[in-house]
Amino acid sequence: MTKKILIIEDELAIADLMSYSLKKEGYIVKSVDNGTDGIEYTKRFKPNLIILDLMLPDISGFDVCRNITQSFNIPIIMITAKCDITDKVLGLELGADDYITKPFDMREVLVRIRSIFRRIDIIEKSVIEKDMSYISIGKDIKIYKDERVVMKENKEMEFKPKEFDLLMFLAENKGKVFSRAQLLDKVWGFEYIGDTRTVDIHIQRIRKKLEESSVIETVFGVGYKLNN
Repeated sequence: MTKKILIIEDELAIADLMSYSLKKEGYIVKSVDNGTDGIEYTKRFKPNLIILDLMLPDISGFDVCRNITQSFNIPIIMITAKCDITDKVLGLELGADDYITKPFDMREVLVRIRSIFRRIDIIEKSVIEKDMSYISIGKDIKIYKDERVVMKENKEMEFKPKEFDLLMFLAENKGKVFSRAQLLDKVWGFEYIGDTRTVDIHIQRIRKKLEESSVIETVFGVGYKLNN
């Protein structure tokens, strides 16, 4: 599918040069000259990549970047005449994927765009391959047993070994209620002796990481279950 690129740049000559070069490479291009329109066209145009100038006439490129990354998972290349390392670091921290300083060679821009798209294609291909064997829970949470990976909205989450084992066991037995003693036996591999708080602690950690407390339900007086 042809990639779409949104240019947010107030210098007409630079915007025209980038637009011409990108269209020549086969991309679908839309160009706007201010941050407000940039945010609006991000919603309407749904680009695959954004080229964003830092110095805009209405609002800061940093504010545009922050607004977009809070709502969309779209790669952003920031372009500016400023060479300040602080600006570069801030832009990257706000979610920009790359940073180019003016004046620039359009060939460099094209190389960086291809690099970003290539990286995205590799990630998407990896996700598609993983999609062959996963258990889905909650809102767009996928558990891959063989890879021991938990993905939420296509982003990998960090789980400690026993946290993963416990979540995986409950996911493979959706709807079934297990006591703390049973979970100790099934997940930790030993029969219940003494305190079962280790199960409670692991459940709390899992809920916090998933950010969906209702996925694992507490059945009072009995134990836990993972809802369908």
